[in-house]
Amino acid sequence: MSVISPKGNASDLSRRRMASAVAFSCLGWAFDLFDLFILLYVAPTLGKVFFDSSQQMSSLVGVYAAFAATLLMRPVGGYLFGHYADRNGRKRAMAIAAIGVGVATALMGTIPTVESIGIAAPMAFIALRLIQGVFMGGMVASTHTIGTESIAAKWRGLASGIISGGGSGLGKLLASLVFLLVTWIFPGHAFQVWGWRFMFFSGLLSALLGLLVFTKLEESPMWDELQKGKLGAATEEKPPLRSLIQGGFLGAVVISIILTMAGGGLSYLTSGYLPTFMRLVNHVPPQKLGIILSISAIAVIVFSVIAGYLTDIIGRKTGVVLFGLLSLIAIPALYLRLAHTTAVIDIGLLSVLLSGTGALCYAPLLIILNERFPTKIRSSGTAISWNIGFALGGSMPIVVSFVSKAASDLPLSLVISTAALSSMYLLAVHFTPETREYMH
Repeated sequence: MSVISPKGNASDLSRRRMASAVAFSCLGWAFDLFDLFILLYVAPTLGKVFFDSSQQMSSLVGVYAAFAATLLMRPVGGYLFGHYADRNGRKRAMAIAAIGVGVATALMGTIPTVESIGIAAPMAFIALRLIQGVFMGGMVASTHTIGTESIAAKWRGLASGIISGGGSGLGKLLASLVFLLVTWIFPGHAFQVWGWRFMFFSGLLSALLGLLVFTKLEESPMWDELQKGKLGAATEEKPPLRSLIQGGFLGAVVISIILTMAGGGLSYLTSGYLPTFMRLVNHVPPQKLGIILSISAIAVIVFSVIAGYLTDIIGRKTGVVLFGLLSLIAIPALYLRLAHTTAVIDIGLLSVLLSGTGALCYAPLLIILNERFPTKIRSSGTAISWNIGFALGGSMPIVVSFVSKAASDLPLSLVISTAALSSMYLLAVHFTPETREYMH
C-alpha cells in the first residue's frame, strides 16, 4: 500500500487550489446542513402543519421522524455517490448532490397542510425528505474528501475543523439568519401560514451553489494522481462494500460509524436540539431565539476550527480523548443549568457554550475518517461510515422527544443521552489508532 509523506510541503500544492477546495467543501457542507437544520428551526410549527397537533410531544416526534427519514437515506446516497466520486471525481458528485438537495428542500415548501389534504400531507413531506436524504448523503462523498485531499498534511486537522465544524456552524448561522428574516417578514400567525414555506424555499441556495461548483472548483490532486497511476496500479472496479471488506477495512468502517454516531449525536442534541429546547422549556420568543442561535452558530465555527487544529498539534487520538471527556462532564451540567435559567442573557450564554462544546467531538471526525481509507476508496469509506453514523446519531432527537412525556422531561432525557453518547465516543476512541501521520 503506497503512502504519501505526512510531511508534505505546502509549496508542493497550489495555495489557491488548497484555499478554494477547503472553501468549497466548507460551503458545500454548510448548505447541506442549512437545508437539514431548517426543519429543526421550525419543528414546533411543522408539528401543527403536517401532523396531529392535539398532542404537543407526539406531533414533535412526527417532525423528528421526518428528520430521521432524511438521515436514514443518507447511507444510500453515500454508497451511490461515494462510488461515483471514486470513479468520476469529487467535483462532479458534489455539484449533482448540491443541486438535488436544494430542489428537494424547496419543494417541501409547496406541500399543502394536513388540514387541506389529510394524511397525504405528511406522506408527501416524508417522501421528499427521503429523496433529500439521498442527495445529502451524496454531498458527504465530495465535501468530506476533496478539501482534505487538496491541502498539505500538516494542516489537515485544521481543514477538518473548517469543513465539518465550520461548515456546520456556517450552515446553522445561515439557517438562523434566514429564520430571523422570515419571522420578521411573517410575524406571529403569518409565520404559521407562509413563513415556514419560505424557510424551505431558501433551500434553492444549495442548487445555486451546485451550479457554481461546476465552473469554479478544481478536482482533488490526490484523485488526479490516482488516475494517472501515481498512487498505485489500476485495479479491477469493485462495488464499494466489497472493496472495503476485501481490503481489510471492515473494522475501520465499524469504528468510524460508532465515532460518527456519537460525535454527530452530540452535535444534534446540543446546537441541533437547542431551538426546540429553548422554545418549549425556556419559552424564548422567536426573535430573541434567532439572535441566540446565530451567536451559537458562530461559537460552533470557532470551537470547531480550534478543535481541528489542536489535533494537528497534539495528535488525533489525544485530541478526541480530551474532547470526549470534556463533553461527558460539561454538556449534562450545562443542560441542567439551562433548564433552571430564566434570564435571556444567561440562556444565551449557556446555549453558546452548549453549541461550542457539542462541536468538539464532531469537528475532527472528517480527517480521522479520511485518514483511515486509501484514496481509491476514500469517498466510499468516508461517505458510508459518516452517513450511517449520522443516520443513527441524528435519530437521537426522536429518542429524546419520544421518552419525554412532557417538555419538563426534556432536561433529564438530554442529560442521560448526552452522557451516554460521550461514553460511547470515548470507547470507540480507545479502538481508534493514531492517524495523523499517514493519508494513503
